[in-house]
Amino acid sequence: MGTLAVVDAGMLVSGDLTHPLIEAADTVLCADGVITAVGRIEELAQEVAEADQVLSAAGATVAPGLIDSHGHVAFGDYSPRQKAVDYLEGYVHGGITRTISAGEVHVPGRPRDREGVKALAIAARASYDRYRPGGMRVHAGNVLLEPSLTYEDFGHLARCGVWLAKFGFGAYEKARDGVEQIRWAKEHGSVVMCHAGGASAAGSASLRADDLLALDPTVCGHANGGPTALPDGDVDLLLSESGMALQLVQAGSLRAALRIVDRALDTGAEARLVVGSDTPSGFGVMPLAVLKTVVELSALSALEPARAWALATGNVADVWGLPAGRLLVGAEADLLVLDAPLGSAATTALDAMAIGDMPGISAVVTDGVPRFLASRNTPRAARPARLDG
Repeated sequence: MGTLAVVDAGMLVSGDLTHPLIEAADTVLCADGVITAVGRIEELAQEVAEADQVLSAAGATVAPGLIDSHGHVAFGDYSPRQKAVDYLEGYVHGGITRTISAGEVHVPGRPRDREGVKALAIAARASYDRYRPGGMRVHAGNVLLEPSLTYEDFGHLARCGVWLAKFGFGAYEKARDGVEQIRWAKEHGSVVMCHAGGASAAGSASLRADDLLALDPTVCGHANGGPTALPDGDVDLLLSESGMALQLVQAGSLRAALRIVDRALDTGAEARLVVGSDTPSGFGVMPLAVLKTVVELSALSALEPARAWALATGNVADVWGLPAGRLLVGAEADLLVLDAPLGSAATTALDAMAIGDMPGISAVVTDGVPRFLASRNTPRAARPARLDG
């Protein structure tokens, strides 16, 4: 992959909720898809001079790429739900450098039998390991739990590299019948997401706080609605009585998302908040879905923009155990260059987000490789990035 130096950053957003900005640094070095240094140009001048490519941020902001923690992928860069082609490449233009499958629920004729359920997850994982649309890393192969799956099946899935599981779409008579299988999935190393709130068009169950507390998944999916939000009291119960992550999605209620953020801040639980798109869905294909949610939280909640950014980067990486989501030596080199859009009253990307303006993305880097300059989906950045080499 070679070496890349990202220089001339006016601001570095870390992706870390507790230390959201990196002070006294303007340069990021990448080699073979990994961040190798973060510091001042004066200290890294020789490495910059020797880099295969140099990307100038032109005084704008450099941040870790967004991670969509709730993407409805199928196979390839195609959405059967919306009949959209190359939509994942468009999501890269929205700053999403990797997506976590929330279950391949939209695969036409999705199998429900024991062997078919396993085969779908194994095939999806293997397929996207070899395919990166627009440079995006897709963590696919989320096994959709069915009552026919046995303890041995979870061992088989783990040996095949499947580490994601989803509850809420299986043929269970009662939600709590899935308690044992969720425990089996977790014992075999899976991160388990559970549908929450009202039923969706894809045929999910309607699950409330008492069910979620009994099931004890790793992640409460779309707590603010997918599309119907959990009641306020249920959210309060999950915050006080569990340690599960609470997911906020664009395809949900903004009012509920803002309240969840407020309650998490009040209780010191903001590290448990993660952001996703929950698209493609009935809401359509939305390349800017994750970025739009981060902007809304920046403008309308008590979270400052750099901390809101962590909900879609470092927090997601922590919950799912990903080696990305932060500007940190050793992390995978997924980066964005972004700035205030042309015509905004703001002068930086973070200031633009604070007033509700969509920042302009002027470069996306995945695996240490610049994928494009100037997003086709965001407004133009006031200070465009430049690439040499």
